[in-house]
Amino acid sequence: MQQKKLKRLDLIFKDENDVADILQKTYSRPIEKVINDLIASGLTGRGGAGFPTGLKWKLTAEAESDEKFVICNADEGEPGTFKDREILTRVPYKVLTGMAVCGKFIGAKQGFIYLRGEYKFLIPQLTVEIEKFHKILDEMGCSFRVEIFKGSGAYICGEESALFESMEGKRGEPRNKPPFPTTYGYKGKPTVINNVETLAHTYSIFKYGPDKFRDLGVQNSPGSKVFSVSGDTPIPGIYELEFGMSLHKFVDDFGDGDSKAVQVGGAAGFCVPRKKFDKITIGYKGKLSGNSLPTGGSMMIFNSSRSMYNVLHNYLDFFVEESCGQCTPCRVGTQQLLLGIEAVKKGEKPSSYLDKLLKLAETMRLTAKCGLGQSVANSFESIVENFREEMIY
Repeated sequence: MQQKKLKRLDLIFKDENDVADILQKTYSRPIEKVINDLIASGLTGRGGAGFPTGLKWKLTAEAESDEKFVICNADEGEPGTFKDREILTRVPYKVLTGMAVCGKFIGAKQGFIYLRGEYKFLIPQLTVEIEKFHKILDEMGCSFRVEIFKGSGAYICGEESALFESMEGKRGEPRNKPPFPTTYGYKGKPTVINNVETLAHTYSIFKYGPDKFRDLGVQNSPGSKVFSVSGDTPIPGIYELEFGMSLHKFVDDFGDGDSKAVQVGGAAGFCVPRKKFDKITIGYKGKLSGNSLPTGGSMMIFNSSRSMYNVLHNYLDFFVEESCGQCTPCRVGTQQLLLGIEAVKKGEKPSSYLDKLLKLAETMRLTAKCGLGQSVANSFESIVENFREEMIY
């Protein structure tokens, strides 16, 4: 198969050695203008939730406290996602710059990179880059400091409040919300927590302004996105592309000519069948029933040789293992969904039992305490509804 030439962007990974200039230029501006630029750019969280970055900084800046924190969430645990590791390896100073500017304007003197436990091999070089960055800050008379906090491999700690609990030396379990991190985060203090890619994008906005960022993508989902492409593709890897791309275009560029499904957003995301490729775009507005799907970055392609039952089984295995067990809907629900599809596949339950399992998945979406339990329904419902015949014995 002859692969088409891809239109690849070079915004995130472009090597720009002007950290000191960007910091001086940005520090000299009023806080309102910097935050308004972030809001005007339309930058939203690239971890998958899509919360407006400028608004998060604004709310934390307005919170009254004697101490505040900036945290970079580098707990990249979503299956099929490996983009943040690459960003921290190739352009760590963009992430550090975003953290330092955030600290300056919200009133924080301390920042942390919460690094996925499996990424401990990044620590030596990342430590060197942080030390170099601190020297730049020292020359500018800035006392902001960044430390690395190493996670222990728990998927649930990618959830922001479970991450705070982990950093405080407690069991990694989600907190009740509200209160939200902007007023009650790490150590109970106002905290900005942003994904690695989100912080890297702020660097481009500080340098080029919000209009250039907004020129990319589409109206409701401006900017670019770094995708981790894997599965049945002849060109797996990391690609920076514009938001607004249709799944048909994506599969045309990355598929092997026989793509029957794309899992958008990892195990916690949605599985889109071939018949819907023309109807779905990648962005932050809408749901699977609409015309746009959000993604934290994972794009897994499956061709006709793959059993979607096996795909779903693997996802449920993962969720059963990674559930923190704190709330009943997730702890029990994940196990029952797994046992349920196994029973139907073996012929121990009728195919109509899948409808009961779909109701259970929807109950989990509504009642689970955090995003882990709530998002199990995404892959379960989209795979069962679109590939029901593969679930049956």
